[in-house]
Amino acid sequence: MKVLTVVGARPQFVKSFPVSRALAPDHEEVLVHTGQHYDEELSGVFFDDLDLDEPDYNLGVGSHTHAVQTARIMERLDPIVAREAPDVVLLYGDTNSTVAGALVGANRDVTVAHVEAGLRSGTRSMPEETNRIVTDHVADVLCTPCRAATETLEREGLGDRVHETGDVMYDALRWAERIARDESTVLDRLGLDESFVLATVHRPRNTDDPDRLTAIVEALVTHPAPVVFPVHPRTAAALRDQELFEAIQSELHCIDPVGYLDFVRLLDAADRVVTDSGGVQKEAFFLETPCVTLREETEWDETVSEGWNRLVGARTTAIRDALATPVDATDRGHPYGDGDAAERVVEVIADG
Repeated sequence: MKVLTVVGARPQFVKSFPVSRALAPDHEEVLVHTGQHYDEELSGVFFDDLDLDEPDYNLGVGSHTHAVQTARIMERLDPIVAREAPDVVLLYGDTNSTVAGALVGANRDVTVAHVEAGLRSGTRSMPEETNRIVTDHVADVLCTPCRAATETLEREGLGDRVHETGDVMYDALRWAERIARDESTVLDRLGLDESFVLATVHRPRNTDDPDRLTAIVEALVTHPAPVVFPVHPRTAAALRDQELFEAIQSELHCIDPVGYLDFVRLLDAADRVVTDSGGVQKEAFFLETPCVTLREETEWDETVSEGWNRLVGARTTAIRDALATPVDATDRGHPYGDGDAAERVVEVIADG
């Protein structure tokens, strides 16, 4: 079986690497990096950390509007799919790279497989939500991470395409947690010898809205414990535009984006994490690090129902309260599988 894998953003690099390892013994993989994340610290360093082969193709699309970025990916990906003639186009998550790959594969009459299918936030104003819905309805094979995602697709009439494989990110996290504890020196490099909070902010809804970004910054800079803040390039630009960058630099432990292993080590060691990332919510759940989510909704309801995640939006008081409130969490179950999702994905797409 020849598989053409399309990735373009940090979470996709993480999700793809256990599947690439599962494919390697018996199948051929062609890896296409769209360049949706083009910053070295958001892209290249993850290939190094995860010991991934260099991509066979890098489309280099860079940063644009959703429409332009999706169109450019399709334009550059289509001739590659035609040339390589894969049996399967394999996609992850909900980015512009995902939906572009789905449309190209469908138009080329190639089997399209979507890993992490069936997730819904219920907020159609999020571009990611549209990407998920379109990809799921275009794809031929839908690999879901949990029961709730399976049930969503069944309600949408797609049950005959669904395979509940578990979550490949759990596979990746189990590996990374062990390696990071042995190899990452990030805590020593940053001088983190006491309790701290980890924060990440990158979604346009928070970075591009001055009121929301100001409220988040106010909550972080007034938190009594140290706050470690890897600053996403989009966030740094927004903070400068809104004249907030000096405030966070003086009050928070601001650092450049870090590689995957260093980030896992930070997340594992943190008392709590404050984030608007879907992937970080789930990684925190796997590591049993309480999470405060800067959104009003989540695709990962299980993290909330089991007490490890609180949705607070972008309200200063709500963020402060969530950070100060003791965690009332259950013993973390296994709603996302047992860590063997990658092998199941490979079996599903090989059986076609």
